[in-house]
Amino acid sequence: MGENLEASGAEYEDKAEKKLKSWGILGGKYEDAADLLEKAGNSFKLAKSWDRAAAAYIKLADCQIKLESKHDAAAAYVDAALCFKKSQPLEAVSCLEAAIALFLEIGRLSIAARHYKEIGEIFEKQENAERAMEYFDKAAELFSGEEVNSSGTQCKLKVAQFAAQLQQYPRAIDIFETVARQSIDSNLLKYSVKTHLLNAALCQLCAGDSVAINHAVQRYEDIDPNFLSTREGKFVVDLVQAIEDVDVVKFTDVVKDFDSFTRLDDWRTLLLLHVKNKLKEIEVAGDNLT
Repeated sequence: MGENLEASGAEYEDKAEKKLKSWGILGGKYEDAADLLEKAGNSFKLAKSWDRAAAAYIKLADCQIKLESKHDAAAAYVDAALCFKKSQPLEAVSCLEAAIALFLEIGRLSIAARHYKEIGEIFEKQENAERAMEYFDKAAELFSGEEVNSSGTQCKLKVAQFAAQLQQYPRAIDIFETVARQSIDSNLLKYSVKTHLLNAALCQLCAGDSVAINHAVQRYEDIDPNFLSTREGKFVVDLVQAIEDVDVVKFTDVVKDFDSFTRLDDWRTLLLLHVKNKLKEIEVAGDNLT
């Protein structure tokens, strides 16, 4: 079955190449070739011959550009990207960027934003935090401009997470606090405020300024008067106390206790490990002085 489909795809592709090399009315020639290339791409895709399918869709995009159909060209680049994602993620990025450029030209900003987000997800899977952050940031900006607020906020939170991973703590803190403020008056979103404030607090702890940490805790109580009575708020207060006491054992116990009720994800665990290691260094330095 797959071999037959691949053979059909190759046949359609060959006919398209011949059509493009033939004499004739330019518009008609490219329309016929586009039809054949779409069939070729679909056949290769059904045969799971991903690279050949992607190549056919890229040729289809070229034809659509010749026909001055930017939307159809962009759609063809997206089809190529979907195929490349199976085998060559970076090639998928190139195709999505080509599609985004066309969508921006024709004013389809929300669609462009979705594909920026898609590129961010590709880089996230490749554990390239810097590039992932770059594209989630672009997506957030476009979503916000189009007032697609939910998607825009999701992308901003991704930017904050990657910023923290890259030790860009002020940027991460600003995003988490801003989202918390925007969410507090929403019946739908207010329950997520304690999570955003916890994330901001963990970034504050990583930054390591004790004065700023205490000011931040006061600020979080201003944002949400109920924060310090939540499990997340109490967790932050206990962490701050352990740090002020330079007590690594107490810090570890506080983390274990919280984790036993509310499972810490890898991202928060990484931040807490960073804080714990800094606390160990301070403790060792203090022991050496005594």
